[in-house]
Amino acid sequence: MTTRSYTAPRRPRLLAQILAALLGGFLLFLLAALAWTTAYQLFYAGRIFPGVNVAGVDLSGLSPSQAAVHLAQTLSYPHTGRILLRDGDRFWPVTPAEMGMTFDASASAQAAYKIGRRGGPFASLSQQWKARQGTITVRPVIIFDQRVAHAYLQRLAAEINQPVLEADLQLQGTEVVATPGQVGRALNVEASLEALTAQLQTFRDGEVVLTVQEQAPELLDVSAQAETARQILSAPLVLSVPDAAEGDPGPWTFDVPTLANMLNVRRVKSDHGTEIQVNLDPEALRQSLTGIATQVNRPPENARFYFDDPSGQLVLIQSAKIGRTLDVDASIVEINRRLLLGEHSIPLVIQASDPQVKDTATAQELGIRELVGSYTSYYYGSSAERIQNIQAAAERFHGVLVAPGETFSMGQQLGDISLDNGFAEALIIYGGRTIKGVGGGVCQVSTTLFRAVFFAGYPINERHSHAYRVSYYEQTASGSKDDNLAGLDATVYFPLVDFKFTNDTPYWLLMETYVNVGARTLTWKLYSTSDGRTVSWETTGPVNRVPPPKALFEENPELGKNVIKQVDWAAEGADVTVTRTVYRNGAAYFTDIFKTHYEPWQAICQFGPGTEDPERLAKKKQLCQN
Repeated sequence: MTTRSYTAPRRPRLLAQILAALLGGFLLFLLAALAWTTAYQLFYAGRIFPGVNVAGVDLSGLSPSQAAVHLAQTLSYPHTGRILLRDGDRFWPVTPAEMGMTFDASASAQAAYKIGRRGGPFASLSQQWKARQGTITVRPVIIFDQRVAHAYLQRLAAEINQPVLEADLQLQGTEVVATPGQVGRALNVEASLEALTAQLQTFRDGEVVLTVQEQAPELLDVSAQAETARQILSAPLVLSVPDAAEGDPGPWTFDVPTLANMLNVRRVKSDHGTEIQVNLDPEALRQSLTGIATQVNRPPENARFYFDDPSGQLVLIQSAKIGRTLDVDASIVEINRRLLLGEHSIPLVIQASDPQVKDTATAQELGIRELVGSYTSYYYGSSAERIQNIQAAAERFHGVLVAPGETFSMGQQLGDISLDNGFAEALIIYGGRTIKGVGGGVCQVSTTLFRAVFFAGYPINERHSHAYRVSYYEQTASGSKDDNLAGLDATVYFPLVDFKFTNDTPYWLLMETYVNVGARTLTWKLYSTSDGRTVSWETTGPVNRVPPPKALFEENPELGKNVIKQVDWAAEGADVTVTRTVYRNGAAYFTDIFKTHYEPWQAICQFGPGTEDPERLAKKKQLCQN
């Protein structure tokens, strides 16, 4: 049997041989590359490697000095380049040189020369290879004096910058002048300089958009508001009572210049920002409407009746009137609302109120069944003017109703005493003198009402006597004077002096007044339902009598020579106390006392200049005789 042995291959030795071969090859490659690089660099010693350019100018094989000359001749960008500075549709062409830019050809050539000569062998070899492929462009070295560009941009800012202007709306007389707003603009010099620097470094023509910061005004456009103002001023404003009937006040017309003075233009803040509001000034309107309200406003007026004694029914003599009140605040809003819609004839906003007693009221409904009081006064010797005033005043109370529990004001019912309302000038007591004034004789009416109410037993809340005893108020049917009537007069000078009484019954009270000019009488009747009241009264009569002062004679330049007339009449002073007790169904209900003090009154006669012995002349004519 033969025995064989096996010996494995020697692998480690083989691997060592392979590695040694590779390392040897790599070293040979390095030596070759180094040799090539060295030879390449020696060949281009002092010259720029192929493929290197500055701003597109090929500098291959040129020495730095040659390259500097070539660049200086070729690259004239600082002087020939064009940079367009733009702001919207405005632009400014400049050269790089004007912006402070100069080209450093020598430094640029040196930068090109250093390509392939920086770093280690491999870095140099890599750069040389890239250059050989024509892929290395060196940025030109420029000198940029930013102070020059900054100064230029500052000058440019003077053209670009503009302040923020708010839109404005003004009136010149009746002309509306609208001024549009302006957006504020400010050149950001630093940001624009940064953009300019970046463009110059490209060494190419180009456009630089300037950085301009804008600030919008709160109000840019007020043309719509101007149109509103012109519309308001396009025609007079006419205000009226809605559904005006004959006799109603108005209309009231405000011409265009007046509207212009009332026009309100103001800035207001809202959720949408600041805006201009155009309307008629509410306060100016309020002043005008307050005056109009005095003409428009009226309380509701009950229907007026007289009581027909035979039938016991009411007869309508004047229809009820609905009350109305001008709603000033609502009218202001409505006027401005309608003006904005282009309207100029605008009805006012009126609040209506119904009267308590309408035309259909009956005597049974109101509790009016009978005559509960009546009084007749006399005014013998009254002038035609005094009689006219008595008629005018009495007429205002004929058919008037007083509600249960109501306190009646004579002055309020009487209203305005003026020539326009049917009154005439007659003698009145004013300022310690008896003079001519509108409404003389009205106190004949107030005295008659006082006595009718006094004897009917109604409570009297306010009463004022005359300053002195007036003969009219103490006359009897025969024309004689009755001292027992002293202290039963009442004067009204509304709103300072009034006469008031209260209807303290559960029934309406109807007043009727009758003037008999021929008989010189005024009769006041009260109709209601009797609650069983009766009246007893007593008077002290005039006591503490004081004779009147001696008559006064005074010159009146408006009178002729030896002309004399009496303008005031003597009356003795006195005190009177009247006590009234009112009973109801035989039991005392209430008692009141009326105290009156009359001043002694002086007679006054006036005479013309040059009159001799006026007192003797007055005696002859029976004037100013106490």
